[in-house]
Amino acid sequence: MKFKLTILVTLIALTFSFGQDNNAFKSGEKLVFSASYNMSGILTDIAEVKMEANEMKTSASTLLHLKCTATTYSNFDSFFKIRDLYESYVSPRTVTPYLYNREINEGGYYKYVKYKYNHKANLVESLIRKKSKNFASGFWDRNEKVKINNGTRDIVATIYKIRTLDIKKAPIGASDTFTVLFDNKLTKFSFKLLAKETINTALGKKECYKLAIGAAGTNVLKGNNSNILWLTADENKIPVYAKFKVAVGSGELKIKSATGLKN
Repeated sequence: MKFKLTILVTLIALTFSFGQDNNAFKSGEKLVFSASYNMSGILTDIAEVKMEANEMKTSASTLLHLKCTATTYSNFDSFFKIRDLYESYVSPRTVTPYLYNREINEGGYYKYVKYKYNHKANLVESLIRKKSKNFASGFWDRNEKVKINNGTRDIVATIYKIRTLDIKKAPIGASDTFTVLFDNKLTKFSFKLLAKETINTALGKKECYKLAIGAAGTNVLKGNNSNILWLTADENKIPVYAKFKVAVGSGELKIKSATGLKN
């Protein structure tokens, strides 16, 4: 019954045009979702997912700190406690990532991942850390340099980059692929624009882009057209609803609130 923020991330990407600058979100934005899981045939809310964007100034530049968290509700903590963090530090204009952190705490399992990007060399310096009783520190570390392609992003930067795309120019039935670096592997995801439709959400009735998502060479997503995402068909392109099917079951994500919107 394991819920991962990865599900939300892999359900939010459509690469019709990665050349767009960011006109969809700004510092101060906060999106909150409820995550439900199919338990014995009944959809049950188990966790809250938050996506936040905040400005961070360095000595050299101003970046956006994009932070995504997943937290099980207190009544589920005794069953399977989740405290997950995914964050990326990106250019406010192009959403190009410079630093990425992922810290997973799920039912006693711990994992930490850090990426430092060198875009000129098309390289990422990676650190993966796990708990281990075989080391005095209690952790096992692996350092590695990973070759990446132009346009490769981590999953958090990809979520936000997708919201900057000019999807309205894509015809129904259009499809494309994109590349995400996850666990030091370049993973290809494919997407298809199924329709535009209006759905009821916590934000009211919203006209949305309805997208089908697939993945090659991974067990993250299962089934043909079993993973569907609805993005608002406006300048903000907010992910408001998603249905997913994975190896361990199925579930949904629904928007609860959206504040600090740019448009």
